[in-house]
Amino acid sequence: MIKWEEIKGLHVIAKLEEILSKWFGVEQFYIDSHYKVRSNQLEKGYEIKNHFFKVQMGLNHGYDFLTQDIEKIYDELANIDSNYVVFDSFFPHVKGVMAKVCVDGQVLGTVLAYPFVEENITDKEVKQLQKLFVKHGATEADAKGCIEHIKHLSDDDIEYLTELVDLVADEVVTFHEEISKREDRISELNSELGDKYRYHSMIGKSKKMQQIYNLLEKISKSESSVLIQGENGTGKELVAKAVHYTSPRKENQFIAVNCSAFNDNLLDSELFGHVKGAFTGAIKDKKGLFEVANGGTLFLDEIGDTSLSMQVKLLRVLQEGTYLPVGAQAPRKASVRIVAATNKNLKEMMANGTFREDLFYRINVIGVNLPPLRDRNEDISILMDHFLKKRCDESGKAMKTFSKKCMEKLLDYSWPGNVRELENEIERLVVLAGDDKSITPDNLSQRILDYGDRPVAASRGINTGGTLKAALEELEHMMIREGLKRCNFNKSKLSKELGVSRASLIMKVEKYGLDKRKKAVGE
Repeated sequence: MIKWEEIKGLHVIAKLEEILSKWFGVEQFYIDSHYKVRSNQLEKGYEIKNHFFKVQMGLNHGYDFLTQDIEKIYDELANIDSNYVVFDSFFPHVKGVMAKVCVDGQVLGTVLAYPFVEENITDKEVKQLQKLFVKHGATEADAKGCIEHIKHLSDDDIEYLTELVDLVADEVVTFHEEISKREDRISELNSELGDKYRYHSMIGKSKKMQQIYNLLEKISKSESSVLIQGENGTGKELVAKAVHYTSPRKENQFIAVNCSAFNDNLLDSELFGHVKGAFTGAIKDKKGLFEVANGGTLFLDEIGDTSLSMQVKLLRVLQEGTYLPVGAQAPRKASVRIVAATNKNLKEMMANGTFREDLFYRINVIGVNLPPLRDRNEDISILMDHFLKKRCDESGKAMKTFSKKCMEKLLDYSWPGNVRELENEIERLVVLAGDDKSITPDNLSQRILDYGDRPVAASRGINTGGTLKAALEELEHMMIREGLKRCNFNKSKLSKELGVSRASLIMKVEKYGLDKRKKAVGE
């Protein structure tokens, strides 16, 4: 499958998108094999650049007009030899260009540039277009303004636009092939880590992570609903995939949808689809994700952001196994396992009346609570090694190592909870290290340097009053506590650093009650 989220960050793709916007005034979309828009235009908070498309999305059925164009042209393009096509949209005289993303003879998606009109469009045709906008809910001013701003392209312009869109599709294919090679290398790394410290794509040797692995192993033959709760960046989708790929449904589809990325109407269309004739322009049935995932697993991420009316519809699917597409008269059946996730406190939301109690108990048959990184300090070193190996492989560089000082500062830093922060820091260090084999602390982020450079006595507030013996014991207690954290609780390593025997260190650890790691990091 194409990794659409990563493609949007590619420099060459971003430059081509900039050219398409500046020269031709079009929006560039990525469409996956399920006709779903995978670019940012439909996400909350996205600032649409093209004025015509912005007004279109404000119409009563603006989203549906777009999806019906996508479905119609995608199907046509998949059945012809040409790599691209210039097409007429739902709106008369408004056109777009769609190009195939084709890998090994299989169409995995498309790139779409939309909208524009030909330079010879007449005033009569412009007025016809304005009337259609007003008919579907636009104001006279918006209808006139959006059509005035749309680009008028000559035949040569359209030909050049088509070549650029096809070039974007080629870049997507190239990136996909490179990613596939890198994933093979990462897979080799995972196999080297061994089963002891990982479960599918999750990595961790801490007691809390081992407990989660054991729970997932116990439910591997079950088809019960699962609710995953945890802060952002703790790996909720990784758990959802592990649930699916160890279940009896593993041969069928795993579909993920972020409920917070859509408003109610869009989410309704995404999940349940619509039937032909449900509204103006609905020229064919559209499959919802419940139908696409039939027999498999549907991952509802950020379910805490759904409205009460959407919660009622989800509850019906869970209770009865049926759902109603937009415009349909009869319900349809779906055999779908629900795995839901949220970073919100659903029990608090139930008390406030913003989340249905009956839905909570339906999705929370099996609950998985993911710990933040700050509660699994012993996993930091193994995650550092994993991300270092991953980034070196992806960049085609020889394996690097952390210098002692750099390792100390990374382990000494109080990582707040998000694993992505640690991954991003390691990626940054690999990039800035260039061809150097050893990663030094020079390139660490300032927040980590500042944290590690704080004087220990000042930060902990050693009491200089009282007896000398008491002050020395306080200093000894602090040095051992900080040292255990810095050495990832390796007592042999710390005893060498402090110049004492391992047996003596163990006695002092017991004396000061530092045998529990939470106490050692000051919790």
